[in-house]
Amino acid sequence: MHRVVVLGGGFGGIATAVALRSHLEPADEVVLVERRPSFVMGLRKNWGLVGASTLAEGERPLAALGERGIEVVAGTIDAIRPGAHEAEVDGRTIAADALVVALGAERDPGRVPGFREHAIDVYDEGANETGAAAIDAFTGGRVVIGIFGVPYPCPPGPYELALLLGERLAARGVPGGIFVFTPQAGSLPVLGDAGCAAFDGRLASEGITLRPKTTATAVEPAAVVAADTRIPFDLLLGVPPHRVPEVVSAAGLAEPGAWVKVDPATLETRFPGVYAIGDVTAIPLASGMPLPKAGVFAHAQGEVVAARIADQLAGRTPTATFDGHGMCFLETGHGRATMVRGNFYASPPDVALAEATEEHLAAKHAFETDRLAAWFGA
Repeated sequence: MHRVVVLGGGFGGIATAVALRSHLEPADEVVLVERRPSFVMGLRKNWGLVGASTLAEGERPLAALGERGIEVVAGTIDAIRPGAHEAEVDGRTIAADALVVALGAERDPGRVPGFREHAIDVYDEGANETGAAAIDAFTGGRVVIGIFGVPYPCPPGPYELALLLGERLAARGVPGGIFVFTPQAGSLPVLGDAGCAAFDGRLASEGITLRPKTTATAVEPAAVVAADTRIPFDLLLGVPPHRVPEVVSAAGLAEPGAWVKVDPATLETRFPGVYAIGDVTAIPLASGMPLPKAGVFAHAQGEVVAARIADQLAGRTPTATFDGHGMCFLETGHGRATMVRGNFYASPPDVALAEATEEHLAAKHAFETDRLAAWFGA
């Protein structure tokens, strides 16, 4: 009998656990460790903020995975010992034949003085209702959507929020404007200069002002402070800096201030039999940029890792590899969505922005529905 332990019950962790269960022998154990009792896709955050839906409508209890033969351990990971294939959870040591680290990127709002006091953290699921209420109560003025650090999960997310919020405020007749700032040279640099410029133009056509190359250093009651400017706001919606979880750094899986390095094709770390997937990793692309932190990549990587682990435990030569293909939906408002998609591992990355259509928006909704049904049942 073998045991595989998956650390983290987000998009990648669940995908890995479900795939492992389908590949391994019935007597083998699949253990998923997560401190939160439920799962909800990150794509719901913007829906909740603009009142299109709620997080609760897409929430599923992780305990339901037990019906699939996956043991769910609810608890806090105190330590990871990758050399021994062990994790300590609330004082209990769980040993494994293989470990998968899928702990994601951790929000770090305290890195920016004043962020907690004056910004609404749009990446904090616990603040989603508060943010929605603030938007509902907003009667006019300048809305600033600030990206306070890179990399961050779901790169298109803040721009999708700007487009959806602009549409909603216009429908309500709320005066003012939307201003977005980012430390990057453009909105979505992975698209290349031409693709990024085209999307920046789309934002401008919707009345959204973008200020690139802007690194915020602090937030005051009515203004964001940057090195060379002050950005006034009446409502500040912020994407905080993110970092690798401390327990991952303490385990020696990542250097201080960095992300976990993995083999781009196999997702194995420097410790044999220990894999890392999704937002906790940093995979450099030919362009010099990292692979975007997006759930679709974590999902695909998890399935690759599950297949490789199953082959290894069965004495077969693993063949599954992650090829860098992927996509991410981006709603543009007016009942449409586009997709950022392509081969991110190509040299240079072959990534493009699809046409915004109603069909792509329907596909985004179907993506959530189909995944939840496959993992948790109808």
